Amino acid sequence: MQIDNTTFNDLSIIQHEEEFSIFHRLNFTQTVEGREWLLKYFSNPFSDLPQIIQTQQTIRVILANLDAWPKAISNGTLMVMEKFYDSHVDAIPAAGPVNALGYRLFHVADFALVRYSISHFADFARGIDALINLFNEEEAPLLVRSYLHRARQLINRPILLELAQREQGKKLSATEVIYYGRFLKDEFKSAAFELISIYGRFDAWYSMARAMKHFNLSFPSFSDSLLPMIDAKQLYHILLPTPVSYDVQMSKDSNFVFLTGANMAGKSTFIKAVGSSVFLAHLGMGVPAASMTLSLFDGLLSNINVVDNIVKGESYFFNEVQRIRDTIIKINDGRKWLVLIDELFKGTNVQDAMKCSSTVIKGLIKIKNSLFILSTHLYEIGEELKTYPNISFKYFETTVNGDQLHFSYQLKDGISNDRLGYLILKREKVVELLEKL
Repeated sequence: MQIDNTTFNDLSIIQHEEEFSIFHRLNFTQTVEGREWLLKYFSNPFSDLPQIIQTQQTIRVILANLDAWPKAISNGTLMVMEKFYDSHVDAIPAAGPVNALGYRLFHVADFALVRYSISHFADFARGIDALINLFNEEEAPLLVRSYLHRARQLINRPILLELAQREQGKKLSATEVIYYGRFLKDEFKSAAFELISIYGRFDAWYSMARAMKHFNLSFPSFSDSLLPMIDAKQLYHILLPTPVSYDVQMSKDSNFVFLTGANMAGKSTFIKAVGSSVFLAHLGMGVPAASMTLSLFDGLLSNINVVDNIVKGESYFFNEVQRIRDTIIKINDGRKWLVLIDELFKGTNVQDAMKCSSTVIKGLIKIKNSLFILSTHLYEIGEELKTYPNISFKYFETTVNGDQLHFSYQLKDGISNDRLGYLILKREKVVELLEKL
């Protein structure tokens, strides 16, 4: 699925500030290698259904075996293995008492590093063996079977199996140190790094399974509809600690949501909840909803956090126009897109914004192969749009009790005409401060 950097940032898929990042929230990997693979998965959502289904099947198998997941391999284990190959230890002689004694006496530091590393290689071999045995290869998805088969080929060496079967914590003799160390250094390096990479993939899938269980996510189902659709029950935003859920239905007959409501009422959160859930579905993992059925989308585009560019001399409004222009060019290709627009044309005056917004909306609704959610404060233009049957009007209600605002965050049918800016200014005592100047 196509998704650009702007949309990644708008939906908070990957952010440096962990509390605002969906990736960080769902990251349960146990190793750096696993984290890197999970990041690759998040950076490249799938474009075809077989890959999505295969990933779902993989996560289902892991979910069923979470308690039995091998604990032998830790991030420290992989770090020690990688350091062993980066340290350029002196050549290790063939096994034998004399060679072992000589290496121990004349290569003290290297001998100590080799002996320490062997125990971690043993843990790794045990963990890979346990991982292979965790899956029933005949029932595992094809992708998993291919990695399991390759892992078995790489680990199926008598000396490795012997190392894995050693009593954990049992001290190695000097002869055993050079026996195992020579093999690991001279014959196992390429296999070790390939196995680490394979394990990283499984660690990433394990993380997805852990996240699904921890957050009680559910697998979405995909429709074979030729036109885009979303039907979600009790969908919510994954980053919120106490979210309010929504029911969302969009299809060819209602492919444009015109969303209104006051500031802080929940418009942006709703838009991001839908976008991030569609994104997660295209990773093959679960979504924050009781149930969700959707079509396979070719792309996801957002226009939420547009900024100006002082260096280039580009205004906020100019960049808004450029983003809309680029969006129209992209989605006018006959493919299925989900387009998310939050507060269109904030960078110009109200009358100009109304004319520009109306023009853009009337153009976008001609595109039947995409779904659109657009939020705006310009509720006045809603009246002239009611003649278009494929536009559904939704709003978030705000109630006022004295100077207090109450946001229900419930999605309702219709158009909001709330104007609460001055009330918020007054409630926050800005008016009072100004009067005292």
